[in-house]
Amino acid sequence: MGTAKHACVHHLHIGIGSNLGDRQSNILAALQRLRARATIVAVSSFYESEAAHGAEGPAYLNVAAALRTELTPDEFKRYAREVELAVGRARGTKRLAPRPIDVDLLAVDGTIVEPHLDVRPYNAAPLAEIAPELALPPSNGSVRRRERALRFDTDRQSEEPEVRLSLERAGVSGVRRVVHLEIDGKPRAYNGEFAMVADLAPDKAGVHMSRFAEILEEATLDVLSRDAQPARVERLAEAIATEIVRSQRAVCADVRLRADFGLERWTPVSGRRGEETYTLVGIAHADAGGTRRIVGVEAEGMTACPCAQAMVREHAMRQLGEAGFSEKDATRALDALPVATHNQRGRGVILLGADERHAEAIRAEDLVEIVENSMSSETYDLLKRPDEFFVVNKAHHNPRFVEDVVRGILARALDVYADLDDSTFVFASQINEESIHKHDAFAEGFGLFGELRAELATGSHVTPKTDIATWLRTRPSAILP
Repeated sequence: MGTAKHACVHHLHIGIGSNLGDRQSNILAALQRLRARATIVAVSSFYESEAAHGAEGPAYLNVAAALRTELTPDEFKRYAREVELAVGRARGTKRLAPRPIDVDLLAVDGTIVEPHLDVRPYNAAPLAEIAPELALPPSNGSVRRRERALRFDTDRQSEEPEVRLSLERAGVSGVRRVVHLEIDGKPRAYNGEFAMVADLAPDKAGVHMSRFAEILEEATLDVLSRDAQPARVERLAEAIATEIVRSQRAVCADVRLRADFGLERWTPVSGRRGEETYTLVGIAHADAGGTRRIVGVEAEGMTACPCAQAMVREHAMRQLGEAGFSEKDATRALDALPVATHNQRGRGVILLGADERHAEAIRAEDLVEIVENSMSSETYDLLKRPDEFFVVNKAHHNPRFVEDVVRGILARALDVYADLDDSTFVFASQINEESIHKHDAFAEGFGLFGELRAELATGSHVTPKTDIATWLRTRPSAILP
């Protein structure tokens, strides 16, 4: 018998630089793309330096990173060129010309391969930070370790306010960023929207609002540098909340990240392939006692109103009777055909909080299916006529109140994640946009798995159930809108 061949793992050190556009974002984008073929082991601080002698353009921002990869050095160099093009570097960029991104291989398996490292302090300085055995920091001061933002002696936010009262929430919302996340094991870029708040002590005038944007970038680097953990949405929210507590000297912090993502779907009759859009949600709380996080999804579907359908059926029974049909024949006819009713476009939410042992078991696609299957029917962006009939027919054979949807989400979560223990938290909500009323219908439910299991087993109301704020160990006012 032959022996299996194992791919050789190489330990690489690289330098990444940028002097055009949003330099910091360019570097982060390159690191994210490199993760597709390499494991990020460590990332240095940012270092700033003027363009090298003879070079053009503004100052460079540089980092060094330690990687593990099965690519050979030559394969990695080719892949690094692909990363540069993907981030925005033009083909055929002249030597020493300004550029949005530059990726250099500095060392392979502990041996320096960059022959000019000693005269390139912009590479040597960050490399010395993460691998002092490979490089010495430059001594001429031409490279500056960059603070995350300009610092000024005046710090009005840290001074005492005129009115010494604490505030439960101070921060920012509607912060939009492109985030690189792994959803169900697939790394992709998503449009994310952040809300970040912190408690404000009575002796502190305010929080540093501009600092929140920097924390996003720092937390992204922190998640990148973790060896074995993918960049899941709830982990990124957790890293940001932790950094807010540390850097803002806050009592606690709460972060919510929403990111739209797509899943491949096939229409039910015509078999057309498409990508339906859903929303991923990550919520995290951090304080001196640690962190807690929740992950979930929002998904759209449709419901058919059972009440209106019952009234239409009752009226149809009378009309059929007046037309000479027996009650038995009228009942058979109405059982065979879907009875008319009005429909609602619904948006359902499921959020789960579980311990670290089960975090990887919670998949976005499973959560989407739990929500969609609890409504009268799923919906699709593109439908051919046979598909439209299928959706309408399915919905009218499966009428649901908004309360039915929420109960269905909770029950399906217990079934799908039956192996999770009683301390697991679940939240479900549904909003139906009414078609014949000028208001929306709304319902929500929540609790620990143990509390919900006890209700199902005994039929008795468990009160009070654990809500989101209690599970996160925060206050209701800290749960972000």
